[in-house]
Amino acid sequence: MAPSTPLLTVRGSEGLYMVNGPPHFTESTVFPRESGKNCKVYTFSKDGTLFAWGNGEKVNIISVTNKGLLHSFDLPKAVCLEFSPKNTVLATWQPYTTSKDGTAGIPNLQLYDVKTGTCLKSFIQKKTQNWCPSWSEDETLCARSVNNEVHFFENNNFNTIANKLHLQKINDFVLSPGPQPYKVAVYVPGSKGAPSFVRLYQYPNFAGPHAALANKSFFKADKVTMLWNKKATAVLVIASTDVDKTGASYYGEQTLHYIATNGESAVVQLPKNGPIYDVVWNSSSTEFCAVYGFMPAKATIFNLKCDPVFDFGTGPRNAAYYSPHGHILVLAGFGNLRGQMEVWDVKNYKLISKPVASDSTYFAWCPDGEHILTATCAPRLRVNNGYKIWHYTGSILHKYDVPSNAELWQVSWQPFLDGIFPAKTITYQAVPSEVPNEEPKVATAYRPPALRNKPITNSKLHEEEPPQNMKSQSGNDKPLSKTALKNQRKHEAKKAAKQEARSDKSPDLAPTPAPQSTPRNTISQSISGDPEIDKKIKNLKKKLKAIEQLKEQAATGKQLEKNQLEKIQKETALLQELKDLELGI
Repeated sequence: MAPSTPLLTVRGSEGLYMVNGPPHFTESTVFPRESGKNCKVYTFSKDGTLFAWGNGEKVNIISVTNKGLLHSFDLPKAVCLEFSPKNTVLATWQPYTTSKDGTAGIPNLQLYDVKTGTCLKSFIQKKTQNWCPSWSEDETLCARSVNNEVHFFENNNFNTIANKLHLQKINDFVLSPGPQPYKVAVYVPGSKGAPSFVRLYQYPNFAGPHAALANKSFFKADKVTMLWNKKATAVLVIASTDVDKTGASYYGEQTLHYIATNGESAVVQLPKNGPIYDVVWNSSSTEFCAVYGFMPAKATIFNLKCDPVFDFGTGPRNAAYYSPHGHILVLAGFGNLRGQMEVWDVKNYKLISKPVASDSTYFAWCPDGEHILTATCAPRLRVNNGYKIWHYTGSILHKYDVPSNAELWQVSWQPFLDGIFPAKTITYQAVPSEVPNEEPKVATAYRPPALRNKPITNSKLHEEEPPQNMKSQSGNDKPLSKTALKNQRKHEAKKAAKQEARSDKSPDLAPTPAPQSTPRNTISQSISGDPEIDKKIKNLKKKLKAIEQLKEQAATGKQLEKNQLEKIQKETALLQELKDLELGI
């Protein structure tokens, strides 16, 4: 029987061992500590009942529930391990090598039967990228990329290729989660002026020009990340270039696309320019969160229509993590940021806590949906290595610091299947803890000697934007800056001058007619005294011009997107609105 709380596996220069999860945090007897620095890799099965690791000599599999060794394979160079979803197959990968005389190397990707320990099949897999075959959740289907094809195997019979998906220069593919019907998303990079594209197929319907469920093409894509939602109804595609030709960003340029299996597709419009740091689906599959924009970055939740649902404002963040049950969201700033976290209740959009995990390089939710693991690992950081277990209310429940002469390489939770841990009611009160919460010391800004005896003035490089539900409240309390006050006064003075000019005009005096060659919008701007009406007219004409351009594109035979067709349908309403405004003038 599985333990009541997930175990924690720790790998470092002190060896490989397991720790009992909350509330005990004692070393577990499930796995006797393996000392030394030889352990290169470990992995759990999807349900957490099996554990495999490589110690530089062999790859071993044990049963976590029975604490017994199941199999041992002679694979001293194994650096990647992965179990199939139902624990039937263990995939192992070793670096591919060729002999000095140039002859082909031996197969380096092995698939072992977990029950019998026999090798089912060996393949040559030269690259680490996408080394592991992808299984469907019921293991009926298994797929791997070979040159320009995706090969499909059925019922773990790797001696017969059941089906092939062939496209020119397939770079990546992702198999959908969930039960049948199985779907696959494939990415083909652009070449010679042709755009890159992502296509969705339903297995095994790959033949014919109309076989794809959906297709989305785009330029500016050197690589993509494809993210299926849990229900396999849509894919989010982060397309990125290595170089931003505008020079705006050192990290290249990113765009976010939405593709649904019903054929709909759209570009997700992000209100702030800059890099896309992270995009995550909620487990409900009905919404996703994106963290984007130049620092301080924005975070926004979008629905399946790609409309913003809630805006978290701006802050020092570059990652987002939904809890396993999807009711809590953590926005965090790790890596080159200070480790500030915001824990949000996404049902009510209320802030729960704001803990700080300084120097963290790793974050993971516990399968119970209540606890959080943060760690500082080598080689990303070689000092202050260790890990902390938090409650989402901000309390540190356990802390372990590695000795100064040692390193921590990897730490992770034992996985559990969905539904094992029920969702609990969210609490906002911090959970009591015996571990002190050490707030990091904030370094004070340097002040030149001439200013040291003068009062401190608060000035920020960036004005942070508050979350959507706090904007009005903060707007009332916060005084305007000097620049904002100056602009406000200018605007009020202009408005007053216009009103005076209108009142001074004689009512029986008609305005001077404009020459016939003058464009219509110039007439409306010259005779309208209300800047708001002028602005509306200008915007309407801009929209109508864009519609005319779309109609010209459609006339040339170009296939328009769904949102572009919707714009054209609005033309009559926009013309009527423009007519009403101009008549009102």
